[in-house]
Amino acid sequence: MLYGAVLGTGATTVSLLAGNHADEPVGPETLRALILNSLAHRDEMEPLLRQVKFVVVPHTNPDGEARNRAWIDAWPDPKAYLQEVVREKPGRDLEYGFPEMRPENAHVSSFLRAHGPFALHASLHGMSAGEGAMLLINRPWTFRTQSLRDDFVAAAAAKDLPMHDHNRKGEKGFFWIEPGFQTTPRGDAMRTFFRAQDDPAMAERFHDSSMEFVASLGGDPLSLVTELPLFLVRGNDNPNHHPTRYLELRDRLPEIKARLDRGEDVEALLGPFDLRPVPLKDAMHLQFRALELGLRAVAPDAVRQ
Repeated sequence: MLYGAVLGTGATTVSLLAGNHADEPVGPETLRALILNSLAHRDEMEPLLRQVKFVVVPHTNPDGEARNRAWIDAWPDPKAYLQEVVREKPGRDLEYGFPEMRPENAHVSSFLRAHGPFALHASLHGMSAGEGAMLLINRPWTFRTQSLRDDFVAAAAAKDLPMHDHNRKGEKGFFWIEPGFQTTPRGDAMRTFFRAQDDPAMAERFHDSSMEFVASLGGDPLSLVTELPLFLVRGNDNPNHHPTRYLELRDRLPEIKARLDRGEDVEALLGPFDLRPVPLKDAMHLQFRALELGLRAVAPDAVRQ
């Protein structure tokens, strides 16, 4: 079931989405917990909810979640993940389907439009594997978020997570800010990338992102995209902002999956990467911390309540 919730009556309006990529379950768990805890602890939440209005869609793609249920229930088994994961391709990818590519996009867009403009937008995402945590920030806010970035690095370190440092040099709209931080991607940048690759058919499958849609509603919203790995890859020194071990694993995954599908052992292939599951409670804590830091950036008085 696709549903949304509005929490609070404050003048600062925040949009929160998760599940745009249905193989990333931590974000939906975080937003469901936000709704349930807000209801269960109304008295404690009341000061904040008088200052802030949260417009929340915990999972934008419940059908996609159902298709991933087998490995989610078996998590943190990496083999179950590799065998059962379903990730929708461009043209079905909800994050790049705004405002109306799919019925889900149209319903979510209508819900957000009724409450915009927004001061803060967060689309909670994740990575299958990474050398640490990553946070994406929309370009107009990069120079205004140094303290946010410093505090997020500290929060990740407290959970024994380094930062996933990957300078993609603007590819697909990902511009490097500093280790662990890039700009939020854009649908127009995706289209430009694939046209440059002489693949206009792929380019046309990309619509606008949720970040672009929320910005179109007006105001000056801070947009955050959380990227927390399900499995931490043992990294190495990365002076060139190039996550070598992660990229090696990414290149080996098709072979690893093919062997699993044939019933073959893959321990020798996975072993060198020293995969370590990131505990759900730690990942959710960092999702909440990112939201808290974003709210502090746009409405510091509300967070002090």
